[in-house]
Amino acid sequence: MNKPSIYGLTLDQLVDWLGQRGHKKSRATRVWEWLYRSRVTAFSEMTDVHPSCLELLEEHFAIVTLEEHTKQESMDGTVKFLFRLADGNLIETVLMRHKFGLSVCVTTQVGCNIGCSFCASGLLKKSRDLTAAEIVEQVMQVQLHLDRRGQDERVSHLVVMGIGEPFDNYDNMANFIRVIKDHKGLAIGPRHITVSTSGLANKIIEFADSDLNTNLAISLHAPNNELRTRIMKINKAIPIEKLMEAIDYYLEKTKRRITLEYILLKDVNDQREHALELAELVGDRRSLANVNLIPYNPVDEHSQYQRSSKETITAFYDTLKKQGISVSVRLEHGTDIDAACGQLRSKQIKKAQ
Repeated sequence: MNKPSIYGLTLDQLVDWLGQRGHKKSRATRVWEWLYRSRVTAFSEMTDVHPSCLELLEEHFAIVTLEEHTKQESMDGTVKFLFRLADGNLIETVLMRHKFGLSVCVTTQVGCNIGCSFCASGLLKKSRDLTAAEIVEQVMQVQLHLDRRGQDERVSHLVVMGIGEPFDNYDNMANFIRVIKDHKGLAIGPRHITVSTSGLANKIIEFADSDLNTNLAISLHAPNNELRTRIMKINKAIPIEKLMEAIDYYLEKTKRRITLEYILLKDVNDQREHALELAELVGDRRSLANVNLIPYNPVDEHSQYQRSSKETITAFYDTLKKQGISVSVRLEHGTDIDAACGQLRSKQIKKAQ
């Protein structure tokens, strides 16, 4: 039986676990620093931790459980990792370079059941949730990749936007964030972490009431129920009205800005009337909402969708601007590799089959 990764424990949980077995808090804190500051990959490297503590940890936990299966590097510095989990499943993690720092996009599930009709992630249905440890280790593996380069670089930002619906794996996602933002560890600030959801309204409310305090992005992609249901089947269960109620609760409770993600699909949701309808939907929320327009990365299996032209994207952007909406266009990364989320994983699994 595979031992669980120690990355799944928050510092408080590690203190409690070791404390119940006779080890004081300072010892747990030192183990934590070895893991996240020194970034050791074996318990034996924790040279100033008592041998009895290390023996106990070795008996119950592993540190490294992910294996690098494939790595693609883009001309723009983007690196896409395909990791093999202990059970043989494959997941994707992406390192992106920005002017403001280095960002990692993590996966939260093996496959996805949301079923957005344009998305490569949902080509393979969800087989299981990732543990908090498996999500944390994605970040650690990327940081170790940077460490090996010897350029003193560190992961500064996180986006929870990889394969899967983060709010469908809420507890593990939340524990992951608590580990990653701990000031004694990687210390990635909550303002540098963004969680994206396709719109699980009850979980948006739970997220608003939590202590996580990270940024929130909503995958909206359409301004009305008819169109959103056509491209995102989740809208049948959670129509836009219910989603906007949850968003209003979040805005009122947190006073934090949200991002409304809008992927532009040629001749589907990218016309001027769609932009005007979107502006009307945002309405009075405009002071706390930014619309992020996303150029589409075509997926072979979804050939019914094509990328909107640059002229169409610009016109959509200008229409929103004229309506007083805060709007941006997502900077593209990794266009010379398998850029779409889930694309590399899907290709590798098909190749193996």
